[in-house]
Amino acid sequence: MRIESMSAYEFVIRIPHSAMPMNRTPILFLNVLVIATCGLIYELLAGTLASYVLGDSVTQFSLIIGIYLFALGAGAWLSGFIETELARKFIDVELGVAILGGLSAPLLFLSFAHLSYFQVILYGLVFAIGTLVGLEIPLLMRLLKDHLDFKELVSRVLAFDYVGALAASLLFPLFLVPKLGLVRTSLVFGILNAGVGLWSTWLMRPLIRGSVTGMRVRAVIVIALLAIGVIKADTLTSLAEDAMFADDIVYARTTHYQRIIVTRGRAGFQLFLNGNLQFSSADEYRYHEALVHPAMTLAGRAPRRVLVLGGGDGLAVREILKYPSIESVTLVDLDEEMTNLSRRFPPLAELNGRALEDLRVRVVNRDAMIWLEEPSEPYDAAIIDFPDPNTFALGKLYTTRFYRLLKARLAPGAGVSIQCTSPLFARTAFWCIIRTIEAAGFSVRPYQTAVPSFGVWGFALARVAPFDVPSRAPSNMHLRFLDDQAMSALFVLSVDLGPVPVEINRLDNQALVRYYEAEWRRYE
Repeated sequence: MRIESMSAYEFVIRIPHSAMPMNRTPILFLNVLVIATCGLIYELLAGTLASYVLGDSVTQFSLIIGIYLFALGAGAWLSGFIETELARKFIDVELGVAILGGLSAPLLFLSFAHLSYFQVILYGLVFAIGTLVGLEIPLLMRLLKDHLDFKELVSRVLAFDYVGALAASLLFPLFLVPKLGLVRTSLVFGILNAGVGLWSTWLMRPLIRGSVTGMRVRAVIVIALLAIGVIKADTLTSLAEDAMFADDIVYARTTHYQRIIVTRGRAGFQLFLNGNLQFSSADEYRYHEALVHPAMTLAGRAPRRVLVLGGGDGLAVREILKYPSIESVTLVDLDEEMTNLSRRFPPLAELNGRALEDLRVRVVNRDAMIWLEEPSEPYDAAIIDFPDPNTFALGKLYTTRFYRLLKARLAPGAGVSIQCTSPLFARTAFWCIIRTIEAAGFSVRPYQTAVPSFGVWGFALARVAPFDVPSRAPSNMHLRFLDDQAMSALFVLSVDLGPVPVEINRLDNQALVRYYEAEWRRYE
């Protein structure tokens, strides 16, 4: 057939790939940058969300990265079965990624709150997104193959792909999570994927047979739905979190390091970090009096300088400031948002007696382990109030390396108290902490008390030199729980709380995290 006799429609149908204008080719590489960034963001979202709700970040990120990379390979393999209408299939894949990736965070939050098989949905969704993302680059490379020689094509596509990965890895922790949160981040990047699909209906128009109106309508609908999700992101998050917590949520914020939730009920308010209860205002005094006063008593009659590691809620500092001899308290807590909450959230500021506003208190927002490596004047007492070691990032704060660094910052005769999880529900983890402190060169006496919100809770009292446990509570100060009788009872451990064989927790083995996860999983 002569070309003169063809209709315009027939010409478009029979036009070869190479007829796409060359000036559009560079723009297609921007598509590579965008889809690479989006793909890694979805992977990071799934790993972060899983570590928030399931704990053990190393395991969760390892599983999700492995499943995602396998799915990328599966998608690349499946792309070989697509023979025709590559541009149309590429746009359809983009819209699929936009829907699954964009809705991934709200879907996972809601699944965790309402379904018992959350992990099936988590890993299934990661695999589905990875498969679709794995289809994108091979299809795009085949669309570009008639415009560039193979060497240049591969080098440019991979270069833009890796630049997109770098952009995602920088944006995610520094901007997206603290500023947008997990739900809005997934929805925004879903819109970006859908935008690539919509834009491609113009960019690749010479390569698409037939009408593109239906594709454009679908893309606009996906963008509109995800945009509504962005607007309603707080509502979506509340739907999930309201089901996860028994009481009403009165404060919620995602920081660089964690998800902070405060709930309020008839008995008072509660603080949760990454879904884990940190205290209840109704009975926190039992925990904090038991945590602080044995170490302060062991330090002597007039402790002047006290170090608090963790404890960003200010409640341990409140107890320390009851001693008239105190000249300075240094509080080292990683998360500035947590220490700010302790000052600016009225119920918490009232509960801690506005302790962090006291002129004797210095707040340092840094990693405690790194901070301990720097020299300073010695402390008369140290209070260690970290969250439970349910991740390897927290587990390092319970290692021999950490306790040796702490020992170098203590004055002779200084007392140290450390929260050590429950000796009843996590007995092996509790004794792992005790033995690790001893391995670092401390003399240690384990102790426990009952905190209704937690059950039986464990602590360690330590000093470099051997010591007798205190038998008298501090006098001349208001204590709601701790008296002489209660002080003596702290150091009585029943048979079911007694020692068990354990490994020492070191940086290179993190045995404690494995113990902790195995024991607490029985109660989930």
